Amino acid sequence: MPRKLTGRVNHDVDFETNRDHWLNQLRVLHAQRSVIAAGGGEEAAEKQRAKGKMLARERVVALIDPETELLELGSFTAWGFYEEWGGAPAAGVVIGLGQVSGRECVIVSNDATVKAGAWFPLTCKKVLRAQEIALENRLPIIYLVDSAGVFLPMQDEIFPDREHFGRAFYNNARLSAAGVYQIAAIMGSCVAGGAYLPIMSDEALIVEGTGTIFLAGAHLVKAAIGEGIDNQSLGGAEVQVDISGVVDDRFPDDAAAIEHIRARIGELARPPAPIFDVVEARDPGSDPADLLGLMPVDRSRPYDTYQVLACLLDGSEFTEYKATYGQTLICGTGRIHGWAVGIVANQRQIVHRRRGLEAKDREMQIGGVIYPDAADKAARFVELMNQKGVPLLFLQDVTGFMVGSKAEREGIIKDGAKLVNVVANSVVPKITIFVGNSFGAGNYAMCGRAYGARFFYAWPSASISVMGGEQASNTLLAIQLKNRGDEVSEEEREQLLAEIRERYHAAMDPRYAAARLWVDEIIDPRDSREVVARSLAAAAHNSELAPFRQGVLQT
Repeated sequence: MPRKLTGRVNHDVDFETNRDHWLNQLRVLHAQRSVIAAGGGEEAAEKQRAKGKMLARERVVALIDPETELLELGSFTAWGFYEEWGGAPAAGVVIGLGQVSGRECVIVSNDATVKAGAWFPLTCKKVLRAQEIALENRLPIIYLVDSAGVFLPMQDEIFPDREHFGRAFYNNARLSAAGVYQIAAIMGSCVAGGAYLPIMSDEALIVEGTGTIFLAGAHLVKAAIGEGIDNQSLGGAEVQVDISGVVDDRFPDDAAAIEHIRARIGELARPPAPIFDVVEARDPGSDPADLLGLMPVDRSRPYDTYQVLACLLDGSEFTEYKATYGQTLICGTGRIHGWAVGIVANQRQIVHRRRGLEAKDREMQIGGVIYPDAADKAARFVELMNQKGVPLLFLQDVTGFMVGSKAEREGIIKDGAKLVNVVANSVVPKITIFVGNSFGAGNYAMCGRAYGARFFYAWPSASISVMGGEQASNTLLAIQLKNRGDEVSEEEREQLLAEIRERYHAAMDPRYAAARLWVDEIIDPRDSREVVARSLAAAAHNSELAPFRQGVLQT
């Protein structure tokens, strides 16, 4: 039976300090997103408008259903990258989940205010991620194309490799073969290899006067074969629709093309009913706003994960699995906006290993650390959720697996490998939220980026690294001092340690991870229920689950 997660949150000084800190961090993130949303700046935007074109985000707003919002993904992609070229806000492309004619779709909209919509290496990674989401969840994908193609100064980092530019067209072919509908609107430039993306979609549209598509533009044609011609005569709407037949339909402006896309999406066959259980949603018993006060500013301090779950789950009701065993991992089932979900969460509160023993025989465990019994429990729970067909939500705040002679004798490597194995082979949809620390192999066991979750999110409190900052900084300092082989003063030692610590902690910032697409988006903890529910609804479009199988496990 589910139990009510009770326990009133104490709004004490620590709570208020935490809340104020994270509110300020969220204000900073909001301000930074506003800068990102401005793309290449007002001057570049005015040039777009002067041509009669909507901006990338304006196109998305016109495309999605009124009174709905885009669940933007990858907004911080390329944050801090390509500064020598003036930067590339959001990697020059907007992606996300949007409701179009009542259907959840993946949307990809090039931002031509950022280097004419050219593809940087991280632009490519971001578009491939959008296609991966569409394929995994069988969601229609809409491309709003306005791109000058590969950013030539970096062509060697985007053109030839397996996960480079050509992979987008490979994915076009696989999406179409899998029956995942793709429609593209050419609303500006569409050049060279990039021309294959809309034409390998199931349907392609073009906007008259602004849309062009060709393998080589007028300047290259002149240089290559000496032919003098302008871009519209070379590959404009009339040429590519009326003469070549390369593109299906042409429209007078962006708005008309977008309305046609909405009509096409509205014609699609309805997806099958979700195989995952969903009932009417209920509010949690605890206020989700309390999450900001619960998360400590000092990431080494403990907190009670049950209080976090009370803010996330419908009715704050939770059916726990093996509650008194392996207590540094909490496993159990609940509902989020009506969706049944299995939860694997790190418990940061310090717990006794076995509650039933006499006090003198109890063993204290460190919160956030995965012990052999916890790994064994979680592996069994993930197997059970696959058996029952229940999606999984991982809440990561893990400092790694336990080390030391006792843990080794208890088989920590064996039990850890078992958990990693079942997480890797899990076939139900997985969603991961990095709520705090994500260190070492704990990142893998708790379904980090390499382990195939459908969606990855981070709270502002997230910190992803191979080990904690202090441990790493001291280790790196020791290596540097050993390599120098001479005497170092205490003052110089402290200066070196401070420099290493600053660099390492900068790499642990969630924006660092988001810039590299290790997470899909940094989210406000208060929005977690809605974001998870939206993700589960998207995952439910793919109603086909492969059989759950595992390889050889050390038992």
